[in-house]
Amino acid sequence: MNPATLKGRSLVNWKDWTPDEIRYLLELSHTVKKSSRNRDVHQRFVGKTLAMIFEKRSTRTRCAFETAFGEEGGHPVFLSTQDIQLGAKESIEDTARVLGRMFSAIEFRGYKQDTVEILAQKSGVPVYNGLTDEYHPTQVLADLMTLEENFGKIEGRSLCFVGDGRNNVVRSLLIICSKLGVNLTVVSPKELYPAKELMDEVAPWAAASGAKIAVSSDTGAVRGTDCIYTDVWVSMGEESYSEERRRLLFPYQVNAALMQKTENPAAIFLHCLPAVKGQEVSIDVIEGESSKVWDQAENRKHTIKAIMLATI
Repeated sequence: MNPATLKGRSLVNWKDWTPDEIRYLLELSHTVKKSSRNRDVHQRFVGKTLAMIFEKRSTRTRCAFETAFGEEGGHPVFLSTQDIQLGAKESIEDTARVLGRMFSAIEFRGYKQDTVEILAQKSGVPVYNGLTDEYHPTQVLADLMTLEENFGKIEGRSLCFVGDGRNNVVRSLLIICSKLGVNLTVVSPKELYPAKELMDEVAPWAAASGAKIAVSSDTGAVRGTDCIYTDVWVSMGEESYSEERRRLLFPYQVNAALMQKTENPAAIFLHCLPAVKGQEVSIDVIEGESSKVWDQAENRKHTIKAIMLATI
């Protein structure tokens, strides 16, 4: 593919990205990480500015965008909903037009997918989805980068997400894995299965790549997997469902017994963080040898830098 075709592109989810385009970003991510390890200094964003809009709190997303952009000589500007009129006294469309005149790119982390899509449609500059209630595209690129670091070629490798099968990480994993030929099984109580509409949407991509996409309520489905992945049981904004989620998901805790069910001593553990240790994952697993969550967290920065290098 021609990398020049990515200039000016937004990333609101992975649906309109081709497998070759996503693979290019993964390759660039590895190059960026190697450069970081070698302490190479570049200034590829000198004279560029990044608007960082946050409706939701963040550790990894904020730090990844801010340090990745700043290290390259760019100027990131943090904007919370206490700082700007986003959707309050000013429409999202008008905010998008104003920011697009002043910034080279925009990052958004918040609630509604519609918000990031309007920013992308109206701003005239690249817009990056740092998380919405529906999708978390930058996270899953770092997840696949971490798989590549541990297993090399990821086509045909298998990943099991265990927990809430409807959350934004699972939705994004379903899209990106189906496009890149990664076998994905969502292991979840039936009440929390992914929406049928999304499963139907990813099916043609999976057929084209050879990815096997499945959903199961049986934890025995982790047998033979290369990776077990989980997330918090209660996402931001869903605190009122805490007791119900704990009841439904307690049998799906990732612990030593579940890791042993893989029957794969090389299987790794991933978590997008923050983690509630002792709830969705036992302390011995997240702190154990199979855990690659800290590599995964670091890779948020390298993949985000790669996305911005490719699109700005």
